[in-house]
Amino acid sequence: MAFDPKSMFRFPRDKEPYVFENPYVDENTFLKAKASPKALPKYDEIKELLPKPVWDGHGDALDCYYRTWQIAFANLKSASEETRFVSDYIDNAFFSFSFMWDSCFMVMFGKYAGHIFDFQKTLDNFYSHQHKDGYITRQLFQSDDGARFSKDDPASTGPNIFPWAEWEYYCITKDEERLGKVFPVLLAYHKWLQLNRTWQNGLYWTTGLASGMDNQPRVPEGYSPLCSHAFMAWLDACCQQYISADILIKISGVIGREDDTEWLKEEKELLEKAINENMWDDKDAFYYDMLRDGSLNYVKSVGAYWTLLAGLVSNERADRFISHLDNEKEFKRPFRIPTLSADHPEYQEYGDYWRGSVWAPTNYMVLKGLDKYGYNSLAYDIACNYLENIVEVFKKDGTLYENYSPEHIEKGNHSQDEFVGWTGLAPINIMFEYVFGIRPDAQNKKITWHINRLEKHGIENYYFCGKFITLLCDSRSSANEEPNITLTNCDGIQIELIWNGKRKTIS
Repeated sequence: MAFDPKSMFRFPRDKEPYVFENPYVDENTFLKAKASPKALPKYDEIKELLPKPVWDGHGDALDCYYRTWQIAFANLKSASEETRFVSDYIDNAFFSFSFMWDSCFMVMFGKYAGHIFDFQKTLDNFYSHQHKDGYITRQLFQSDDGARFSKDDPASTGPNIFPWAEWEYYCITKDEERLGKVFPVLLAYHKWLQLNRTWQNGLYWTTGLASGMDNQPRVPEGYSPLCSHAFMAWLDACCQQYISADILIKISGVIGREDDTEWLKEEKELLEKAINENMWDDKDAFYYDMLRDGSLNYVKSVGAYWTLLAGLVSNERADRFISHLDNEKEFKRPFRIPTLSADHPEYQEYGDYWRGSVWAPTNYMVLKGLDKYGYNSLAYDIACNYLENIVEVFKKDGTLYENYSPEHIEKGNHSQDEFVGWTGLAPINIMFEYVFGIRPDAQNKKITWHINRLEKHGIENYYFCGKFITLLCDSRSSANEEPNITLTNCDGIQIELIWNGKRKTIS
């Protein structure tokens, strides 16, 4: 029988009673916004406006890149008064819902075409559904008004990566006005999670569905891997809240609202201490979820690497912890990175969703974390393996998939095709930022360029800080040879080149 979203219960925001109302929600301008649909851009009409990657000898990867954008632009949808969607948006193309964390990852690649269509406003539709107490659902109907879950359902919301998605957008646009607009929304949501998703020790809980990694075998026997928190402290949820607090503090500094985030500094201290004292196993050199009795679940999940992105791993622990990513018995499989370590008894060679499948959002998170700790060589190796394998599957099948097999160069089990969707991160962000090595920082009007390739590569028509620039590196005979760089329209932008252990800054 076909799935009919209209048969599901709906939970409209305005129908729920409130005891606590968060004052920051009064500043949420999205709640009173009206739908303002515009003519949606067509791929054939805008293709020449996209960033243009240049990569000698890699035509298949470029074909995959443009096909990714073609699918993405075909998935654009209009705002609607009936749904209270206030902005045109990109559909995650999965049933007839908009999903919170899918949308956050999609806008991360959408930032590279924001001058054509404002992908970032996809998130406005979640903000327009915020409740008076700060809650935001993780799953919205696209056909009419309402959420998939009641907010009291343990699986009703998360993961909270809105602040990360907004900061990634800021890092290429320097749009301080948007930061000021979303700040109270994100602050109120963070507070709701703190009040409703923590245990007595301050650590956070979630569920398989709410974590986004639906069926990972993380909970003890007798609990639902999809819907039960199992009285556990969930490592990824704790780290995501630490990241949220950290970014909200940074945003408050940009927009001059530091007084509003003093309480988040205390939460950061609490989380850092609790995670490192309670969720680290020194013998394994790994972070785990904590069970009800204080013991650990000893499931090596890729979700542990949110600790890197959060900056929670000490320098003394980093080498040992990161070494699992380069261990062929664990996470270094033919198609990197499986979401469950290969030495787990429930690891599946074709993935079976989150029991080993390779996913774009978790790969991107790990690469960002490695970058933060300076493990650029490993990040480059993982990025190249991941992109090359996706391109190989694309050459065979002509499409992109929701997830991939960790053991075979093919799609994973239960994997949807034509998925852009967060898989758009691979041929766009991961190619630009980790294979080419071009990493933007609009706040400081700076681009850091890690040059690892020998063939000619770079990007033309790259939109950064409000203008189009060109970044090209000529072919080289060896990794030690200083790169010859062509820059266009880069006045006022600092370019830091890094190659083979050497550095050069062009101002």
